[in-house]
Amino acid sequence: MQELTTTRHNPQIDPFMQVWGWEIPVYLFLGGLVAGMMIISGYFIFSKRYKNTNCVTYTLPIISLLLLSLGMFSLFLDLEHKLYVWRLYTTFKISSPMSWGAWILILVYPVITANLLMDSPKFLADRFPQLDKIKNFIHERPVLIQNIGVGNMLLGGMLGVYTGVLLSTMGSRPLWNSSMLWVLFLISGLSTAAALVHMIAKDVDERELLAKADNGFLTIEIFVLALLLIGLLTSSSVHIEAAKLLISGAYAPAFWVFVVGMGVVIPLFIQLLAVNHKIKHTPIAPIMVIGGGLILRFIIVAAGQYSHYLNAHFK
Repeated sequence: MQELTTTRHNPQIDPFMQVWGWEIPVYLFLGGLVAGMMIISGYFIFSKRYKNTNCVTYTLPIISLLLLSLGMFSLFLDLEHKLYVWRLYTTFKISSPMSWGAWILILVYPVITANLLMDSPKFLADRFPQLDKIKNFIHERPVLIQNIGVGNMLLGGMLGVYTGVLLSTMGSRPLWNSSMLWVLFLISGLSTAAALVHMIAKDVDERELLAKADNGFLTIEIFVLALLLIGLLTSSSVHIEAAKLLISGAYAPAFWVFVVGMGVVIPLFIQLLAVNHKIKHTPIAPIMVIGGGLILRFIIVAAGQYSHYLNAHFK
């Protein structure tokens, strides 16, 4: 990750030009999305919904593996010394968020793969007949299936928390230095995952359940955003100035319109009508939630880089 160079005496800064780039926000978004999908899949397994052959838990692993790999590739592109990335796995530092994250990302793969082996996609099963034997082996052992479900929820939760902790431990960036950031990223990851899974689930009951769950996540996200801003506004002067970046500063229009409005309030209103059978379920609301979740990462990353102690005037 590369540090941002800011101009202290230039208040007319373009808020979306001086940023890390697209790699880190995309990585954080895809990591949170996969984390949410793992938690949802693990819950469906643990609650024995996997007995339904149309359960979305059989579709999510392959999507999760693809999205997680894309996210890690995005992170790799941002690294300055790409040839030395392997050194992260030669040690483990308990006080380092990057060390935790590197190992969590590796441990996530076998857990998702175990979920995948419960019923491999047809294009894989046709090419590798031995996968049917593995499937039968797993389904003959209910305890193993329950452990796969718990593993998905546990590692998914750790991955979702990590995406927020990675930024919140950077004390030099007042906007990021909040204990609510990891909560925000975890809830946002669950919300975007519920929205995506809602669109691809074949079972009607699952779609209804996920729409209701997403309404709950979106409601919680509103409160978490409020608590994040309140926490900053009741802290030191630099934290207050950092909060103003989102409330009334350079990033406020995008924050209020695309994150709060398009990403939370409007889809929540639409989905409340849908689950109460006032209108038909529509993909518009889930797409807005997913778009809002992505824009949230871009804004938090960009505004956070501009809000540092050396830049006394955030306006």
